[in-house]
Amino acid sequence: MKTSPFHLLMNPQSIATVGAGNNPMKMGTIQALSIVQDGFKGPFYPIHPRDSEVFGYKAYQSAFDLPEAPDLVMFVLPAPLVVKILDDFGSIGTKRAIIITAGFRETGPGGEELEKLLKEVARKHGIRFVGPNCMGVINSSLPLNVTVAPISPQPGPLGMVSQSGTYITQTLPYLNRRGIRFSKAISVGNEADLDLTDALEYLGEDEKTKAIALYIEGIRDGGKFIKAARKITPHKPIVAQYVGGSVAGARAGSSHTGAMAGPDFIYDGLFRQCGILRVDTVEELYNQSWVLANQPPLRGRRIGVLTNSGGPGTAMAHICNEGGLDVPPFSGKLHDSIKKVIPPHGSAANPVDLTFHMDAEVLSTTLPELVMESGEVDGIVMHGLMSSGFLKAIYPHLGPVTGGLSEGELLKRFDRDLSKPVLLPFKHGIPMVISSFFGREDNYTAYYQDSGIPVFDGPEKAARGMLALHRYGKIQKREPYLKPELPPRSEEASAIIAEAVAKGQEALDEYSSKAVLQAYGVPLGEEKLVFTLEEALSAADSIGYPLVLKGCSPEITHKTGTGLVQLAINNSHAFEKAYSKVIEAAGKDIPVLVAKMIHGDREVMAGMARYPGFGPSVLFGLGGIFAEALEDRVFRIAPLSPADAVEMISGINAAALLGEYRGLPAVNQRALGSILQAVSSAALLHPEIAEIDLNPIIIRDREPVAVDALIVLDRPG
Repeated sequence: MKTSPFHLLMNPQSIATVGAGNNPMKMGTIQALSIVQDGFKGPFYPIHPRDSEVFGYKAYQSAFDLPEAPDLVMFVLPAPLVVKILDDFGSIGTKRAIIITAGFRETGPGGEELEKLLKEVARKHGIRFVGPNCMGVINSSLPLNVTVAPISPQPGPLGMVSQSGTYITQTLPYLNRRGIRFSKAISVGNEADLDLTDALEYLGEDEKTKAIALYIEGIRDGGKFIKAARKITPHKPIVAQYVGGSVAGARAGSSHTGAMAGPDFIYDGLFRQCGILRVDTVEELYNQSWVLANQPPLRGRRIGVLTNSGGPGTAMAHICNEGGLDVPPFSGKLHDSIKKVIPPHGSAANPVDLTFHMDAEVLSTTLPELVMESGEVDGIVMHGLMSSGFLKAIYPHLGPVTGGLSEGELLKRFDRDLSKPVLLPFKHGIPMVISSFFGREDNYTAYYQDSGIPVFDGPEKAARGMLALHRYGKIQKREPYLKPELPPRSEEASAIIAEAVAKGQEALDEYSSKAVLQAYGVPLGEEKLVFTLEEALSAADSIGYPLVLKGCSPEITHKTGTGLVQLAINNSHAFEKAYSKVIEAAGKDIPVLVAKMIHGDREVMAGMARYPGFGPSVLFGLGGIFAEALEDRVFRIAPLSPADAVEMISGINAAALLGEYRGLPAVNQRALGSILQAVSSAALLHPEIAEIDLNPIIIRDREPVAVDALIVLDRPG
């Protein structure tokens, strides 16, 4: 059942525009022309206060003059006028709107108030809208184009949602030259009503959309986004570019659409958690999502590299290898078969290198068919398919020596039927990605692009396209997501936190922090909280040496290097001296924690912090004194499933240290994952907790033991 409000907005039967006139240099006119010139077949109603016609269509002075309530209305007029006219359309029954107009929340307090009024009017009439401050939408199969540039007449399989209108409008000529075509594209602008996640959900349901590209400056509701993305990524790839993670990027995004950015590491963890492929540039966003939208899945890791030039072949093989794919030597049988069809000086190994060869049919048809039918590859990357583009480039030299052949006559002699080679990937179920230094001026490039085979202008880009298939294949092999069930809320933990909040504490002391986390399953070493030297000596005898002494007070959040921690105490005489040093360092009598000294060869850390729009974010990384220097850590949004926890543990750069390493046993990853889930649960069950820090967690033999903990409480107001 199609429940998304985008279904009507993207498939209207009738459209009205407000702000489109007869001046072709006005933005509203350009966008209205896109509607009618790109083939929208329903009634089109321009609203104009003075003109009786707008480029041949009858114009109306107001919504109340229309013969019917249009399904969709588009606004491109000064911001102060939008609210009143939207109210008029709501009164006649219009239920969807696209508000191109800027001048709302992104401009400051005045614009924010205007946007609030806009939302109130929309809610009153049940209107769902995109924008304001957006650049429109595209539905290539209707067709519907509400942007400033023409779309390709051929519908495509790639859906896109962008918080920048440029990437679905000004880039259309750029995309057309590269054969990249949208199924649907949505510029969401300020997201005052329908947001990026709503659009993502719609594209997830859309049968014409085979892959989704996202340009993101900020996500307002992380939980909603994660839920939607997790539902989509097992069966439809999502590729995302996020640019709000730096100070400059966040500032630019805020002034652009009012987007609420967050730290880059949060988005990186969120994308990994959802199974979204992250890219760094908009070019990679288009390229990799286009491969995923068009090509069969990559069933294995074996890649065949076919080229007419050694350099590009080497580059493609290198990129594939670096990304985790194999470029295996071909068998003797396949090698001999290839050798028969290439020049004597060519290489039949993998990569196959024809060197220079003018018969493009060998590279386009004979070789890929041989290699695909061999069963020795799972994918093919190819460089050098070209004909007319190359001949046009060299015709100034060839023309004088071809006996008077015109350029057109020369091109005819090399013309080939390309209908068979473009079917090879789909016939064999083996993806193929192509690199060429010629664009659509070359018949091979144009025909391949139009047939759904990606052609990129560099060998490395083609190889990275194949890597996108590899990365998505790994996502599809992940265990299905099972929403974790939270444990019961601990009464003991609740009481500890409530008492601290009542006292106005900003943090729990170490002992209380550990008690809260132990209530949710965090393993601790043996320790006791004492208040006098006599109690401390008794605890020491009970626990046994070697020991650690720590000052324990909610006012002390960082003890290292202050004298408040005394390590490796081996006898009662040293113990009394250490106790005195702790009290002296504190400057007053405070409780002291007596703990068994835990020895281990590896240290990790776990933690939690809250970020606007995302709630608790759980951290895991390399711990101990080098944690800040190395910054080897990963993040995920709570709640964590067991699979999330396992991925976090394997996701740090130093993950190899947690396996069998130089005689050390593999860490009990299940126990380590349980700690991460405990942190997640404590954060969700106790919203009063602002931060959690478990550092270090020492690995004793195989088992993790938390030896230090800090819980910071949320500050009221």
